[in-house]
Amino acid sequence: MLASFLIGLREGLEAALVVGILFAYLRRLGRSDALPKLWAGVGLAVALALGIGAVLTFGAYSLTSEAQELIGGLLSLLAVGMVTWMIFWMQKAGRTMKATLEGGLDRALTQGGIWALVAIGFVSVAREGIETTLLLWSMLQAFGDAPAALIGALLGLLTAVVVGWFLARGAVKLDLRRFFTWTSGFLVVVAAGVLAYAVMDLQEAGALPGPASALAPVDLVTGAAAIGWAAFPFGWAFDVSAVVVPGQTVATLLQATVGFMPRMSWLQVVAWALYMLVVGFFFLRGIRTRRPARAAAAPRPEHAEVSSLTQQGAA
Repeated sequence: MLASFLIGLREGLEAALVVGILFAYLRRLGRSDALPKLWAGVGLAVALALGIGAVLTFGAYSLTSEAQELIGGLLSLLAVGMVTWMIFWMQKAGRTMKATLEGGLDRALTQGGIWALVAIGFVSVAREGIETTLLLWSMLQAFGDAPAALIGALLGLLTAVVVGWFLARGAVKLDLRRFFTWTSGFLVVVAAGVLAYAVMDLQEAGALPGPASALAPVDLVTGAAAIGWAAFPFGWAFDVSAVVVPGQTVATLLQATVGFMPRMSWLQVVAWALYMLVVGFFFLRGIRTRRPARAAAAPRPEHAEVSSLTQQGAA
């Protein structure tokens, strides 16, 4: 629940900030007549995310177990790719988000029609919605505790909506730059765990060699797949199920936070370690080399409605 809550909060707050900037800009321009079209696009984006979640959840029932594992592994890889891209995109484009959104909205108001405004609202929210759906679906497959994870995600999204509304109204102050930096670091760890689970799915589907394949080294005493250094690269790296019992609180917390599973194959461990090293390195380098933002000029009165967003790091 905690992991899904943080993901729902982070992704939901990003979407809420985007919608808040567009909403405030339209209000500042005196174009309240365009707000229903903006909300229509947002609603379509939410419906798309829910539809994708329903297809992934109920469509898998008609597939064989191997097909389910294969599709689950591929979709988890897609989720990891989208999350990774989003993390680095936020590092580079976060400062220009406000100008980009307002420029697109200006073009929609002057050159486009009703569908242009709907498209602005749709595109602004659809990416976060699809990304959240894929990531949460992958986590549900890994954890197996669907009700708790869904409740956590829902609470995170509702919290994000409330916080976003207060930010837009200037009723609360939040260091958004620091918030997104910390949550991006958390998502790096979560994505590494999802990647490890994707490797396990692909191994169980037979798409990758694993402990159940003919390439796995065999323990001469037990006749099962070997464990430890002798099992490298297609056997089990370790098995501590007797100490960290799968499904219990400790195992669930470890899997939700650092992607640790009581029994992992060598390919899972290598994939997790490489992702943490490579993505973690570039993420930390982006933080260290990022120049501090210049102090913003004092907003004029007519800009007061959006200043609570831009001054806290949304722009």
